[in-house]
Amino acid sequence: MSFQADIHLYTASTMNGWKPVIFLEEAGVDYDLTYIDFSKKEQKSEWYMKLNPNGRIPTIVDRGNNDFVVFESGAILWYLAEKYGKFLPVDADRKSETLQWLMFQMGGIGPMMGQAMYFQRIAEPQGHRDEFAIERYTAESRRLFEVLNTRLEGRDYLVGDSFTIADIATYPWARAYYWAKVSIDGLPNLQAWFDRIDDREATQRALEIPKPYWAFFGKGDIEKLEAENAARFKSDVKA
Repeated sequence: MSFQADIHLYTASTMNGWKPVIFLEEAGVDYDLTYIDFSKKEQKSEWYMKLNPNGRIPTIVDRGNNDFVVFESGAILWYLAEKYGKFLPVDADRKSETLQWLMFQMGGIGPMMGQAMYFQRIAEPQGHRDEFAIERYTAESRRLFEVLNTRLEGRDYLVGDSFTIADIATYPWARAYYWAKVSIDGLPNLQAWFDRIDDREATQRALEIPKPYWAFFGKGDIEKLEAENAARFKSDVKA
C-alpha cells in the first residue's frame, strides 16, 4: 500500500498561496499538492468550491482527520501549527501575541498590500490608473511597515526570538514591497528581518513551489512576469 500524506494542499504561487507551503517545508511535513490554475478559473470550479466556498486559494484537506477541510490562509496556518505543534508558542501569553500578529497580517498587511498591487500591477496595465487609490493603499502599507519596524526593534522575529506562524504569514506579503511599490527606506529592523528570513533555506525553497514568481520580490525577468501577471488577472479589472 503506497504512502499517502495527511495534508493535501490546493494552492498557487501567490503571497497567500505560499503561506502553508512555507509552514510545511519549514516543519518538514510530507504533503501532496494540487496546483490551482487561475488562467483556467479552477478556483471557481464546482469541485473546488465544494472545498472552499469563497473560491480562493489556499485550501487544505487533512486526510488524517477524516478529510477535514480548512480554507483561509491564516486559519490554515493556525490549524497546522496546532496539529504539528510547530511555530506557535505553548505559553498562553506568547501564543496570544503570535495570533495577534497573525491577525495584523490578515486584517492589515495583506489587504492593503493586495490593493496596492491590484491598482498598480493589474488595473494600471489595463488602462485604469487611479491616483487616489494608489496613494491610499501605498501610504497605508508603508504605515503598517513602520509598525512592523517598531515591533522588530530588539527582536529577531515578531514574537521574540522564535520563528512563528506570524512571521510565516507576514513575510511573503511584506517581502513583496517591490511589487506593491512601497518603500522600505529608513526601516532597518524590517530590512534585517527580511534578511534573516531570506537566509532560511526551507522558506526560500517554498517560494519556488508550485512554481517561482520572483518578480514579486524584484528578481528575474520582471518585465515578462509583470505582463503575465496583468494578463492572468485581466478579467478582474472592471471599467
